[in-house]
Amino acid sequence: MARLKEAYRAELAPKLAQDLQLKNVMEVPRVEKVIVNMGLGEAIQNIKILESAVQELEKITGQKAVVTKAKRSIAQFKLREGMPIGCMVTLRRDRAYEFLDRLINVALPRVRDFKGISPKGFDGRGNYTLGVREQLIFPEIDLEQVDKVKGLNVTIVTTARNDEEGRALLTAIGMPFRKKSSGTEG
Repeated sequence: MARLKEAYRAELAPKLAQDLQLKNVMEVPRVEKVIVNMGLGEAIQNIKILESAVQELEKITGQKAVVTKAKRSIAQFKLREGMPIGCMVTLRRDRAYEFLDRLINVALPRVRDFKGISPKGFDGRGNYTLGVREQLIFPEIDLEQVDKVKGLNVTIVTTARNDEEGRALLTAIGMPFRKKSSGTEG
């Protein structure tokens, strides 16, 4: 079992139930799945970028990546329906918790000038999306073999009913949210 999942079951879930004043154990929010997505618009001209992105995503997540295709044609971007334009992986159960553990404790601290992640990434239903500008923050990526720096999106789907419960869950598992400052955020 993943280290973070054990900690969640043993310590974090009972504490969350108490903090959120939930009576039933099944009401406690939990991570349902983690979706890691790379959108590559440049793949229209250069298919090798997509191939390297699929390999890198498989290294990062430890699971086979699925190539995503365009749903509709857009003439301005020279994009036709069905063209490959990205890749994604959906992680569930232990793999989701292992990936979150590595993201929180290894990858995010490697971001240059890291002050925490934005608390604004919630969707209203307790799910959180985080954008990562470089795939290089993951230690699984070999810098010598990287042809182009690519960004990726990480969506954490939870069973929380609202953003407050989702924020409480992610804070409990160690997600480093940025403190709200009195000035403008950048």
